[in-house]
Amino acid sequence: MYKYNEFDEAFLAERNAQFRAQVERRIGGSLTEDEFKPLRLMNGVYLQLHAYMLRVAIPYGTLNSAQMRQLGLLAEKWDKGYGHFTTRQNIQYNWPKLRDIPDMLDALGEVGLHAIQTSGNTIRNVTADHFAGATAEEVADPRPVAELIRQWSTDHPEFQFLGRKFKIAITGAEHDRAVIKAHDIGLRLVEKNGQRGFEVLVGGGLGRTPMIGKVIRDFLPQADLLPYLEAILSVYNLLGRRDNKYKARIKIMVHEHGIDEIRARVEERFAAIRPTFSGVDQEILAGIEEMFAPPAFRNVSDAPFKAAYHEDPVFRSWCDTNLSAHKADGYAIVSISLKKQGATPGDATADQMRLMGDLAEKYGHDELRISHEQNVILPHVHKSDLPALHAALKEADLATANIGLVSDIIACPGMDYCALATARSIPIAQQIATRFEELKLEHEIGEMKIKISGCINACGHHHVGHIGILGLDRAGVENYQITLGGDGTETASLGTRTGPGFSYEDIVPAIERIMRTYLDLREGEDETFLQAYRRLGMDPFKAALYEQEALAAE
Repeated sequence: MYKYNEFDEAFLAERNAQFRAQVERRIGGSLTEDEFKPLRLMNGVYLQLHAYMLRVAIPYGTLNSAQMRQLGLLAEKWDKGYGHFTTRQNIQYNWPKLRDIPDMLDALGEVGLHAIQTSGNTIRNVTADHFAGATAEEVADPRPVAELIRQWSTDHPEFQFLGRKFKIAITGAEHDRAVIKAHDIGLRLVEKNGQRGFEVLVGGGLGRTPMIGKVIRDFLPQADLLPYLEAILSVYNLLGRRDNKYKARIKIMVHEHGIDEIRARVEERFAAIRPTFSGVDQEILAGIEEMFAPPAFRNVSDAPFKAAYHEDPVFRSWCDTNLSAHKADGYAIVSISLKKQGATPGDATADQMRLMGDLAEKYGHDELRISHEQNVILPHVHKSDLPALHAALKEADLATANIGLVSDIIACPGMDYCALATARSIPIAQQIATRFEELKLEHEIGEMKIKISGCINACGHHHVGHIGILGLDRAGVENYQITLGGDGTETASLGTRTGPGFSYEDIVPAIERIMRTYLDLREGEDETFLQAYRRLGMDPFKAALYEQEALAAE
């Protein structure tokens, strides 16, 4: 993974010192909250319902053990003992005191972490496939490119005051785990005629106007990436709407002008600026790639794994659900669920963060990843170490075997924390997970992506959930709309609204009716919910939702 050099360290120290002085001025009263707001946002500090919130960047979701342990230290020393991992591969601390945040930033800097550009109308944390560098599916590890984009975009003078926030995601695999089609720019590493390059998408995004990104270049040579990205951002910066913040995203620009006109403008701008890129970016990329060399994989017997898998049904269930195939023989990718039934999705305590750091150092070649699905990944674990790893996770209450199942729910913080939220998200997620644990239906239902947002901004990605739930305020009462058929993968689609929303008390029974309808109508156990929905359409699920509700009302 990337290691900070002297320039990085000096840059970060200067930024942190600058912000410390700004905080002192705010506390001293020489800065009003309105004057302080743009300064704090540049450093990842929000003002939530009850307190300030610090959002820390985890670039392309990658951490080492020292960094994970330091995140635990921040939670313990300056917050309430836990942190919240987000759908942007960040971590949020919801209860810091403003006077303590400069110390938190300095502590992050000690391990090569920061909070720069995790907020504001700028290029946000670049996200990536959480299996990057471990899966055999990929053309190449996309994280070196993500790091190059991070360095290029950080404090880029032209893109610090865009019309709105701007999000970039990248994957190196055909199977999309990074949701690239729902980003302002989505990148997929591809090879064509022996040359490495990118499929480039623009104009994706969720929120109040969800759209799937469109291909602007089906093949862009790797050497052209930064000038092409700069061309896209330049066109957006000039042409994008600024009269209405809800219409200021690049997706609206693409929709209003059409992809063909946007492509023509981008290509014109690209042709003008390409000669100014002398190739130093490719020299920098080559140096970055060296830091992402694969670890020295071990070649030992996996007999302990096979024995435990045969003898221990609890371990076997965890393996069947939480392990994924690795590119190296004898290895597995381990997904650690932060979604124990009844818990807050994405939360981890300081002790759990320290333990996960220790386990990564002992069993995982010192690497961890944060997924956009709010779980933690150990990308490189030899199968012989899995029994010991599982035992340690179980002791720490981190061995829930539910990856990809009903209770593996994405949920934003909702009205429990967020000043923008119009409804609660966390309690709904907890109740759904608890209900299906009681029914013992999770494994029978199989693959299921439930995503919950507490407002129209869609931080819970509900538009691309197999089942999406959007919480709204209806005359002071929480009301939950349901969408069906969303998909965030390479076959991306936006969910379709079923009809009128449901009350806080009725939303969980409504989800149960959808699930039971699926189980009744699926063609065999191998047909997933999404496959069944695409075959059957909305009608049987809508009937189950509203006809049964009407009968119950009578």
